[in-house]
Amino acid sequence: MDDLRAKKESLVSVLRKWKSAAVAFSAGVDSTFLLAVAREVLGDHLLAMTASLVSFPQQELNEAKAFCQGWGIRHVVVEVNQLEIEGFRNNPPERCYLCKRRIFEEFLRVASEHGMECVCEGSNADDEGDYRPGRRAIAELGIHSPLKEAGLSKKEIRLLSKEMGLSTWDKPSMACLATRFEYGELITAEKLFMVETAERRLHDLGFRQVRVRCHGKIARIEVEPSDFGQILSLREQVERELRNLGFLYITLDLAGYKSGSMDKALGESI
Repeated sequence: MDDLRAKKESLVSVLRKWKSAAVAFSAGVDSTFLLAVAREVLGDHLLAMTASLVSFPQQELNEAKAFCQGWGIRHVVVEVNQLEIEGFRNNPPERCYLCKRRIFEEFLRVASEHGMECVCEGSNADDEGDYRPGRRAIAELGIHSPLKEAGLSKKEIRLLSKEMGLSTWDKPSMACLATRFEYGELITAEKLFMVETAERRLHDLGFRQVRVRCHGKIARIEVEPSDFGQILSLREQVERELRNLGFLYITLDLAGYKSGSMDKALGESI
């Protein structure tokens, strides 16, 4: 625990470099921890910014609003129409770069309007190993990543979040709904709604970590292997629920849940 607390102190030192800061806040594990520590360090000289996106579940936006209200943090919801971002709908491998660039340009504008010295986001030390083209946009725009700078991993962030009493300490990993689509498949508001609703239905059935990957009319469900028995016992209900949303075929991925599984199709190019 000493090493863990030393890393938190390192994070505090990073945040103390600034007199004020704006934090990109999604209500996920990482950004919630970052925002909570920033509140302790910067007090009222802090702004939380959440993007309202067609690929961002409404429940997550509601949680972001509630957290900021509870902690007394100024909060701005920034509207961004992802489907109007050039190239986004076509879902190329660089989709995340195109989207992150547009979102953080808006965040920089809003932060400047509120007199904030910098903009921070919640990437952690583990994110270096994943295919994340959005990191390039963050670097190009000069966005800061304090958790990464402090060397904090996802596991460490969860442990420190639990110590701070943050309810997000064991929250399942969440990602942009656009990651549910095979590269090259056209992304529409209707398809995003189908995926969001399908995952919400599965959460309601008791599955904590779940993804519904969309391959045209095929839904490929990812859950933890330990949940295979449960989902098979609910096979008829799950099939009915997802068919009613518009999926024609419903499948279970025998590899189980895996973050970024759509990136497999890119092979060695990543």
